[in-house]
Amino acid sequence: MTHPLDDAVWNALAGPHAQLAERRGRAARYPAEVSPFAAVAAADADALADLAALVPAGGIVALGGPAVALAGERWRALGGFEVVQMLCDAKVSPPARDFAELGRADVPEMLALVQRTEPGPFGPRTIELGRYLGTRDGGLLAAMAGERLRVPGYTEVSGVCTAPEARGRGLAEALVRAITAGIQARGDAPFLHVRAGSPSEATATALYARLGFRERRRTQLAVLQRLA
Repeated sequence: MTHPLDDAVWNALAGPHAQLAERRGRAARYPAEVSPFAAVAAADADALADLAALVPAGGIVALGGPAVALAGERWRALGGFEVVQMLCDAKVSPPARDFAELGRADVPEMLALVQRTEPGPFGPRTIELGRYLGTRDGGLLAAMAGERLRVPGYTEVSGVCTAPEARGRGLAEALVRAITAGIQARGDAPFLHVRAGSPSEATATALYARLGFRERRRTQLAVLQRLA
């Protein structure tokens, strides 16, 4: 029996994020400004053809699972990496401090922080996926964290980043606590992904482990570009 998180992107696009999904046949994707993630219902050439019809020439998607091997002539592989999926199985208490709720007006600052810290894909409309919290230092956004994929019963913690000059103050841990506790308060189980082999893997994994996140599975993610 498969677990909902075995194909989190597909289950998010078919479920809680259905209003954002672009769909054709057995393929679905987020709008490019929201997220590069895409998914197919089955690992076969027909499903990949459906996905190709959703993506304009030159467009880029991130696709996981065995379907990547069937990408074929419609796609160019730009790279790939392993991601570690972690699931929280402990009750997380919120931090002692409060954080500001981030909204559309904060997106330019959020994009600037992401560009400096590279926590993973984040676009002009990523904030539509869920709740984001942040803190400022000297009037500038210094750290943030939020929610990304939502699967029935589960919500992903994502976008965790801290400006270099603000590190060492425990901001990332406090923000993850705040987001995780909020997810649990509405009855969902928090999960997240860490890029294996990244410079921050050891630090991030240790932080998440302290909060009760445990490795659940590993999977391959490919970045594909649609050919003309």
